[in-house]
Amino acid sequence: MTHRFRTRLEQAHARGNYGLLLEQIPYARLIGIECTRQGDELLFRLPASRDNIGNPILPALHGGVIAGFMELAAALHLLVSTGAPGLPKIIDFSLDYLRAGQFRDTYAQCLVWRQGRRVANVAITAWQSTAAEPIATARAHFKIEEPGHP
Repeated sequence: MTHRFRTRLEQAHARGNYGLLLEQIPYARLIGIECTRQGDELLFRLPASRDNIGNPILPALHGGVIAGFMELAAALHLLVSTGAPGLPKIIDFSLDYLRAGQFRDTYAQCLVWRQGRRVANVAITAWQSTAAEPIATARAHFKIEEPGHP
């Protein structure tokens, strides 16, 4: 991790504002991901954008945008919650699309449900209207760096 990225991470933690960190990730900027802290939880938001539409007839979000949003949310959640010295590396990602992502804001929350010394598993849920009606769920496995080890 670069010194600049580490500095942005420290600033984001101190302020509870992860916009500075997201600005350093090109894909996050491209699709417009936002992150806010609500108590101890992080809430990720993908604002409605015509650039993220995959099916203009419905209109519906592109499935790849939904997947990318969820994967990046999981990686950022791990980065913030574990204090890892670098952005976690994806091992595998499994996604279940449950309903079409309509042209409106989309939200995601993550839960680390098992963490070893070098591997973390994260459950991700994405929704639009209410968390009780998810549009997709996913499971991601990441390799994380231990502080002081590359």
